[in-house]
Amino acid sequence: MELYTPVFVLGGIGAAFVAVSMVVGSIAGPKRYNRAKLQAYECGIEPTPQPAGGGRFTIKYYLTAMLFIVFDIEIIFLYPWAVHFDALGLFGLIAMVLFLVNVSIAYAYEWRRGGLEWD
Repeated sequence: MELYTPVFVLGGIGAAFVAVSMVVGSIAGPKRYNRAKLQAYECGIEPTPQPAGGGRFTIKYYLTAMLFIVFDIEIIFLYPWAVHFDALGLFGLIAMVLFLVNVSIAYAYEWRRGGLEWD
């Protein structure tokens, strides 16, 4: 338990900072609310009405999300493998080649569906 003491202390300091910042901000901050401040802000553009249910997203949105997930997972697994490459030997090399083949299949699907074309 002694080893975790710095972690708990740092977590407590972070939580205290958040609590103090919220309290001071709510006490010292201006409280001049009007109709314009209570509306949703969309980068300076007037908010557009949304249909019931939120409307539909194009396939481009999902392809972009999938591309992010594919490359994010690839990097998460490639860093530890690169660090311990010597210790893993041939088994590690074969496992990583199979993993990269799987990632390449997802990348090829994304490419074929037009997820890399930014129109």
